[in-house]
Amino acid sequence: MLSFAQVSAARGKAKVVLVYPAEALNTVAANALLKTLEEPAGLLRFVLASAAPQQLLPTIRSRCQPLQMALPGREAALAWLTGQGIDQPGVLLDATGGRPQEALQWSEEGIAARTWLELPRRIAKGEAVALTDWPVPRAIAAMQRLVHDLMRIAHGAGPAYFPRDALPKLPAVRTALDQWARTLQQAARHADHPLNAGLLMESLVAQGQQAMRPAR
Repeated sequence: MLSFAQVSAARGKAKVVLVYPAEALNTVAANALLKTLEEPAGLLRFVLASAAPQQLLPTIRSRCQPLQMALPGREAALAWLTGQGIDQPGVLLDATGGRPQEALQWSEEGIAARTWLELPRRIAKGEAVALTDWPVPRAIAAMQRLVHDLMRIAHGAGPAYFPRDALPKLPAVRTALDQWARTLQQAARHADHPLNAGLLMESLVAQGQQAMRPAR
């Protein structure tokens, strides 16, 4: 829990603990938090902030009062990112699910629009080196977004995170894509503490390459 908490000076008896990103809590930490969420001591309150609340344990969600916060409009977000000097802001805005501050953070950390657009092609070629410099949680999340878009297209919907022309053309719904998605979901649970980050990336990218292999 300590890695998720920040302490700041405050006055008064009430205390608020902010947990962000809440979906990064592993099963042990989430279960340890359950009792405290159910019966917080005194004026202690917890705020669990999450961009993916569906990834929280159902027992966690049942003990919280949900409050949805809308993202800024696309035009306003693009104007803001352009003002920050971001090249092709629409690409990074889509890549981050419409979150302009996250798009700015990606850009500041060296993930440019071109990098994102080339990612599907490089994974399809089995180039694990494309994700070598990425933090493991972000690399796994990127592959999850890729497989999500591929499955959307396979079912007749449009992509959400990548432009359609950046994605390989697959002929039909594939079991391999579903298997890749399940493997990525499992890997995400231990993304902060992988036994060997290099081998993990090679394995996940190899499975993605197989899933995106053109049908014969």
